[in-house]
Amino acid sequence: MDDELLKLKNPGYFRARRPSRLHQIGWLFTRLVAAFLFLSVTMVVIYRFVPVPVTLTMIMDPNGINKDWTPLSKIDRNMVDAAIAGEDGKFCQHHGFDQDAILKAWERNQEGGRIRGGSTISQQTAKNVFLWQGGGYLRKGLEAWFTVLIEAVWGKRRIMEVYLNVAETGIGTYGVEAGAQRYYKKPAAALSRVEAARIAAAFPQPKVRAVTGATGSTRRHGNAIAARVNTVRADYDTCVYQ
Repeated sequence: MDDELLKLKNPGYFRARRPSRLHQIGWLFTRLVAAFLFLSVTMVVIYRFVPVPVTLTMIMDPNGINKDWTPLSKIDRNMVDAAIAGEDGKFCQHHGFDQDAILKAWERNQEGGRIRGGSTISQQTAKNVFLWQGGGYLRKGLEAWFTVLIEAVWGKRRIMEVYLNVAETGIGTYGVEAGAQRYYKKPAAALSRVEAARIAAAFPQPKVRAVTGATGSTRRHGNAIAARVNTVRADYDTCVYQ
């Protein structure tokens, strides 16, 4: 039976066979999601072993890029402990998200004033490596996805290694090795407790917080971090140095 006869006998035949626009959109969306999942997992697996060459934040920085990838074995433990003390005291206890910190940040933000986050080092690493700066539900959702991935694939030691290599430590300066050379004219392997604490104190706002010659709240924050380094080493950095 040819198509003309089918058409005469059943006018709705071809309409029934033709995929609807909604079906086409759904199929395209499914393929896009599958492609994203594949690419995101592939990138995370690759960066488990390969140094991160560049990030969107670096590319978009009008001040240029000064960085020097350094393995964690060549970064002083003071720097690791200062990062935990200043940014994420429960780094070794959580699986990517600190619910208490998120809740406290939300409560503070309801009071108005400067918006504060409750991001862990894992979340910051996911954002810095795979995404862009700024807010929005899309970015936060993608950040959560990549956080789950790196926690599962990289583990804590690799997360810390990547974080300390991609975190902004000054204008146009990325990673603690470049920061140590810029501010103290020495490698990250030779940072003292106070020097590491001052770098960590600038992490939240590296473009405006001074590392050397810091005053006011930045100086006080750095001193507080330095005072907590020994406590972190005693109980809170075991996931990095097991």
